[in-house]
Amino acid sequence: MKLISQLQLAENNIAFHPSMGNSYQLNRVAKDIIGLLQQNRSKDEIITVLSDEYEISEEKLFIDVSDFLSKLKIYGLYQ
Repeated sequence: MKLISQLQLAENNIAFHPSMGNSYQLNRVAKDIIGLLQQNRSKDEIITVLSDEYEISEEKLFIDVSDFLSKLKIYGLYQ
C-alpha cells in the first residue's frame, strides 16, 4: 500500500501520517495533488484537473507536479 493513501488531510492544509507520526504543512495546490493521488489519478490526470482548476498551462504544471512528486518520493510517501 502506498503511504500517501494513509495521509489524513485537514481543512487547515495539514497532512498527518498516523503510522509514521509525521505531519506536513501543505499549500492548497499540494493538498489538491495529494487528494488526487489518493483517488489513484495519474500524473497526466492531475495536471489536467489542476490546469482547469487554477487556469495554468499544462506545460507549467508538468514541471511543478513532477517536482512535487519527486519530493513525495524523497519523503517515502510516493513511489
